[in-house]
Amino acid sequence: NVPVFAYGASIGWMSPMTLLLQSDKSPRGTPLTDLEVSTMAAVAYLVCIPGDFMMALLGDWIGRKKTLMLISASCVATWVTLLFSTEVWALVLARAFVGIAMAGAYVTCPIYTKEISDDSIRGALGFVVSHTTGNLFLYIIGDILKYRTILWICLFIPTCHLVLFMMMPETPSYLVKKGRTEEAVRVMAWLRCKKVTDSSLTTELQSLQNEQKNDEGANKFLLKAIFKDRTLSRAFRLAMVVTLAREVCGAVPVMNFAGEIFAIASKENGLIFSPNQQAMMLGAVQVAGSALASIIVERAGRKFILFTTSLISGISMCVLASWFLAKVYELYLPNWLPIITLCLCIFCDASGLAPMSIVITGEIFSFKYRGTVMAATMATASLADFIQLLIFKPLVNSIGIHAAFYFFGFFCIFMSIYVIFYVPETKARCLEEIYDDLNKNKRKTK
Repeated sequence: NVPVFAYGASIGWMSPMTLLLQSDKSPRGTPLTDLEVSTMAAVAYLVCIPGDFMMALLGDWIGRKKTLMLISASCVATWVTLLFSTEVWALVLARAFVGIAMAGAYVTCPIYTKEISDDSIRGALGFVVSHTTGNLFLYIIGDILKYRTILWICLFIPTCHLVLFMMMPETPSYLVKKGRTEEAVRVMAWLRCKKVTDSSLTTELQSLQNEQKNDEGANKFLLKAIFKDRTLSRAFRLAMVVTLAREVCGAVPVMNFAGEIFAIASKENGLIFSPNQQAMMLGAVQVAGSALASIIVERAGRKFILFTTSLISGISMCVLASWFLAKVYELYLPNWLPIITLCLCIFCDASGLAPMSIVITGEIFSFKYRGTVMAATMATASLADFIQLLIFKPLVNSIGIHAAFYFFGFFCIFMSIYVIFYVPETKARCLEEIYDDLNKNKRKTK
């Protein structure tokens, strides 16, 4: 998950650097305009749309391991570009490389983690902890270190991963697909800390081979095959909804523009922390949320966590929107309210909306469809993020920040209702059991 940490640092870089690059102390001499900053933030998500499909195809063609190494290579390209130039074209190009890393982080990394882990712990190995830790890491060093020092530190991390990951194995599922059965058994034995003669490995291998056989007759046009099959199409709709729920909950613009949002909230309210310091606090809350998710996901289950975090996030966003609206009409509300509500929203995103959407999507499809579905859902999510980041600042300037947060809040509340009626529990369950629940839910709603 080191590439995910490096990607998280790339996303976190935008918050402190936006304030710096738009100030009189900008390292490029001339402050960036709002349009240039919005373009920088949004271009990564635009590149991520085709990048998602590219990563899914590469994962099936050259393997999960080599594709993961490509993610780190794109992170290296990001920081080298920023070290090379501070011109607008270089800043935008560097963020475009972040889009490739983003695609791999959300498509390849969850698949690799799922395919090397045991069913009983696959949810607890979520990559979101690495993502949020990367965000917090950049918030901290972005506030205390110089611009170029930050770039050199960030370059060091993916470079180390490129070297060290050469020693890691390919996933057993990919090896079985390629007919390298003996190598797959050796990898499973190493991952499970067992001997190659262990009977449990034989059972696991047989399960992988059966999964491959079930997929052999599937249509080569995978999305077409999914839509033709009723159960698969229901699973695809579910995957799309839970993925979009995370992207439209408000966390993406908040994390990209955290410093600016806190600057707006801090005007004339006497808060003792700077916008960057408040963003660091937000990052710490995000790490705490993702760590909690890793601990409780195998105990509480996916459905309960997703419902609870969606509801709390929705209520918090509506309260935050009301605070900003009250400020417009010069009504008094506690100055600590925006900090608490933003922390709640980010905590819910990190502990439920983000990890559960990835885990559930990975668990409701077999090997053959997993990469394609992850690519399709994440491409749609990337498009939603691109639109959000491109219009967030102009929208806030034109109709007010409260309107944006009301939209996020209402969407999250809708999502909590959707979870109750349509999302099955996937914890430690096989595909047949999950699909039975999906079909039962469909019959109940008729």
